[in-house]
Amino acid sequence: MLTVIIPTLNSERTLVPTLAMLVQGAMCGLVREVMVVDGGSIDATLEIADGAGCTLATSPTGAPAALGARLKAAAAAARAQWLLFLRPGTVLEATWLDEVALFVEEAEREGDVRSVAVFRKQPSARAAYPSVVLLLALAPLRRAHPDQGLLIARALYDAIGGHSATADDPEAELLARLGRRRIVMLRSAARR
Repeated sequence: MLTVIIPTLNSERTLVPTLAMLVQGAMCGLVREVMVVDGGSIDATLEIADGAGCTLATSPTGAPAALGARLKAAAAAARAQWLLFLRPGTVLEATWLDEVALFVEEAEREGDVRSVAVFRKQPSARAAYPSVVLLLALAPLRRAHPDQGLLIARALYDAIGGHSATADDPEAELLARLGRRRIVMLRSAARR
């Protein structure tokens, strides 16, 4: 059902909790494959991803390809019709499995794959109380952030041209291009 795409660069410490969180999704059949799109790591990132059974996508020899180009290439190679982009270190609440399955099921049943979903951003436990209240009050006004993940139908991703190879922050640029009206905020939280 889903291909999870994780861009990495020397992410050995942050990749482990994200991969661990995805195990339950693979066991229940929601996660079909996990692709780690590496930008030239020199730590144990690739060994961790390989040991976890991920599909590895690395840049050819020489300078690594731009992040947007790597993400777009991974999306093109994905086997599933739904893509879930996550940054290494992102951990989703356990409720994400049911919520994502329901979102995908409803979109396919209604033939409406024009909406995308992101996870609710969970404030840091270290945040002071007033700033947490302010964050919660302003949450509907904020733009989606790449730390919240992105669940998108592959058909829509292709139709809008995917990630930009030239943008400084291709993940944020894609979210901006999708627009607030198209983005559904799931109840499950993402924390980093």
